[in-house]
Amino acid sequence: MKPRRTVLGAITAFLLMGGASQAQWVNYPTPAIPRLPDGSPNLSAPAPRTVSGKPDLSGIWAAECSVYGRDACFIRSLFFDLAKDLKPADVEMTPWASAIQTKRENRDHVDDPYGYCLPPGVPRIDFSGGPFKILHGPDVTAFLHETLVGMIFRQVFTDGRLVPAVNEPTWLGYSVGRWDGDTFIVDTTGFKDAGWLDTRKARPHSDALHVTAQFRRRDFGHMELTIGINDPKAYLKPWTVTAMLNLLPDTELIEAFCDGHDKTMEHRRIAPPFPEPPSVNVPVSVK
Repeated sequence: MKPRRTVLGAITAFLLMGGASQAQWVNYPTPAIPRLPDGSPNLSAPAPRTVSGKPDLSGIWAAECSVYGRDACFIRSLFFDLAKDLKPADVEMTPWASAIQTKRENRDHVDDPYGYCLPPGVPRIDFSGGPFKILHGPDVTAFLHETLVGMIFRQVFTDGRLVPAVNEPTWLGYSVGRWDGDTFIVDTTGFKDAGWLDTRKARPHSDALHVTAQFRRRDFGHMELTIGINDPKAYLKPWTVTAMLNLLPDTELIEAFCDGHDKTMEHRRIAPPFPEPPSVNVPVSVK
């Protein structure tokens, strides 16, 4: 596959070069975890709850197929095709987005910022080759992501603030959270223009992207993640995908950075691309 020669080639190199920095506590028993008689984690036990009565989302989580190198299914993950389980009619691009996607594919995906040690973006970071840890606080929930280009954190504020008017767009946006029953809802806006939603399909997003992520812990070891994509500059209508997150007990996150990235770039020297055109507002008639 083409991505394996470009972005995946760089990702593989990151892992090989980071092999010497093996994590500590990768086999350390998680305290206060329900266990079966043989000592293994009971992932079907009831979901824990916080003192407020809400489900406790804390732990290390990974979506199916989202941990690079664990098995061959990684190349079939949402990291490569966020809409793989949807119909083509569910994800219709605007002319701006379609032209950018075509250009990225024609250039063999070599312009993907994730292959240049930059953040993968949201929601791609949830499937970007490593697990993530959720830490609850009274006014903020932290997401610690083990990505292949570095350890990246996100803050989801739950102190009642609204998503801000954005003067400084970012790779990962600005996030606020709230509870709807037992579902934790995260709204994220404020992205840079022309980001990447996925890798093989190279779908773009604009600075108008609004990601709504819903986390619902079904039991101790499983959590449903529903992601809503609303970007009127890039897509003719909103669309939604669902993934199952699995708890990774008795382990910890692993440090990963772009050590020696200059060596991977020796095999990726190409003519620089023309700048991608900025997104434009879409006429009301096609919304």
